[in-house]
Amino acid sequence: MEELYPDHLRYHPEHDWVHLEGDEAIFGVTWYAQDALGEVVYFEPPEVGSHIRVGGTYGVLESIKAVSDLIAPASGEVVATNGAVASSPELVNRDPYKDGWLVRVRLSQPDEIAELMDAETYREYLAGL
Repeated sequence: MEELYPDHLRYHPEHDWVHLEGDEAIFGVTWYAQDALGEVVYFEPPEVGSHIRVGGTYGVLESIKAVSDLIAPASGEVVATNGAVASSPELVNRDPYKDGWLVRVRLSQPDEIAELMDAETYREYLAGL
């Protein structure tokens, strides 16, 4: 899969992406994150109904190389998790932006999204790593 950072998403420095849909947002990990992790073998999602805070841990991705906490790019209540990724974690590697999404969150502070990077800024951020 080719390195990709869609323009319609917002990006967190911990390599999570956000797709805004009204007062809800879908979170996932970027191409960079899945590439750095390697083959993803396990996804531990948060409980539906749990509240997450920006900068806090909201789940775990485990690969054959490492275990990585997922860092919330925004605050809110988890309204859904991707059961397909829980049963087939490799979806994160195959398609991190569509089938490999991780959670859907009802945002409690939608203004936090404005603090995230756009795709161009995120690509520049990656170039500096």
